Amino acid sequence: MAYAAKYTPKPITDIFTNDTDIDRRQCTRTVPMKVLLLGTGRTGTASMRAAMKQLGYVDTYHMMNCSIENPPDALLWMDALRAKYDGVGEPFTRKDWDKLLGNSQAVCDWPACAFAKELIEAYPEAKVVLTGRDVDSWHASSMKTVYWRATDPELRMLSHFNWAASMYYPMLKKFFDTFFEGDFPNRGKAVFTRHYEEVRSLVPKDRLLEYKVTDGWEPLCRFLGEPVPKGCPFPNVNDNRDFITRSRRRNRRQMYNVAAQVGSQILEVLVLVGIALYLIFYVQWNLW
Repeated sequence: MAYAAKYTPKPITDIFTNDTDIDRRQCTRTVPMKVLLLGTGRTGTASMRAAMKQLGYVDTYHMMNCSIENPPDALLWMDALRAKYDGVGEPFTRKDWDKLLGNSQAVCDWPACAFAKELIEAYPEAKVVLTGRDVDSWHASSMKTVYWRATDPELRMLSHFNWAASMYYPMLKKFFDTFFEGDFPNRGKAVFTRHYEEVRSLVPKDRLLEYKVTDGWEPLCRFLGEPVPKGCPFPNVNDNRDFITRSRRRNRRQMYNVAAQVGSQILEVLVLVGIALYLIFYVQWNLW
């Protein structure tokens, strides 16, 4: 059974977060896929997402799309991960990617980087940008942010009770267990290096740009064939400084959602008990 079959609609009591609830199993492509940004997360991908938006690209798909924007996406990512690494289900084809990424003209970050080969094959017309960073600083940044999130005991606990966390956390853990071979602290750097070598081997040089966000607009715009934005500095979305604070804030809001759902269920029980007691007393009163 496809993991996405676990989908359930967003509870009406999820009022403390602004997540959308789009079941992308029913979606198709609405805009052409133009750019695959296949560097790993923590290589300036949030800045790249902002830059691509500024250049006019319709949504650049990022981990944030399924972590804090539309959590049901994580179910399809889980199906893709299980098919690739566990042999469960059929590998994703262009039709499947169009369901998940159909409203995006670009894609970046993880878990997409785990499917570099598959995305290159699915969208041979797309240009490829390989965002890079010194491997040591990348690893240190990832350890303090996304790996911390993947091992966050609060998020793991919430995944048993909260609608969004129940979809996102298993996928995040699965990604680290597979792409990073279950040992990010010790295997992360080697996987990072191997990933970049693989992408270079898969893409013709005229379709590949190796890029660092510190390079600014010029090389990116030249490669994409876009005019350089005038008077606009290249975006610098540094989410490293408050990553843990924002993650914990999200945890709290998800906890509030759980509390609201439990409170609603208790209220329903109390109402039913009240109705039952009323009927009992009503019947007994009339029998007297």
